[in-house]
Amino acid sequence: MILIFLGPPGAGKGTQAKHIVDRYGVPQLSTGDMLRAAVAAKTPIGLKAKAIMDAGDLVSDEVVAAIVEERIEQDDCAGGFLLDGFPRTLPQAEMLDAMLEKKELALDAVVELRVDEAVLIDRLRSRIAETEARGEEIRKDDNEETFKKRLGVYQEQTAPLIPYYEKQGKLKVVDGMGSVEAVSAAIDAILDEFRGS
Repeated sequence: MILIFLGPPGAGKGTQAKHIVDRYGVPQLSTGDMLRAAVAAKTPIGLKAKAIMDAGDLVSDEVVAAIVEERIEQDDCAGGFLLDGFPRTLPQAEMLDAMLEKKELALDAVVELRVDEAVLIDRLRSRIAETEARGEEIRKDDNEETFKKRLGVYQEQTAPLIPYYEKQGKLKVVDGMGSVEAVSAAIDAILDEFRGS
């Protein structure tokens, strides 16, 4: 089972990814984790990525795709995997399609956690207020301005993947506004179809 999660920051992708790993036994492949692992393992592509990052530059789509390709060849991915943070853009989605085709693999589903961004911002404000009320330090990423910027980047760069995968018939939309359990159950209903259960 090969999956992609889509959804803006704060949609609950991380929480649901953990559920999928636990329930279906497929690894979650986070671009950031894979990048760090490749650098730590000093693989040829990892060394290339390290040089780019050390220079303060962003790692190119080609390097990210090569790291993903290197990772999905490992044994634990034989039964499938969940991609987290890749693809983020249309060029990356096209690279992934080509990569999977070359390996005679196919993407099963792209699960979009659809959420109301205004509600996400309200939730963030409540979380900040509660943290302040408890006298605790506010996390760096719990910042409304930063969050809105991240939402903007998602809308501009990643949201175009929604019609792209819809055209391929791969897109499955889940209402991400329910409880964690309700969202998990909706995802399970979709994925169990693929497993023929």
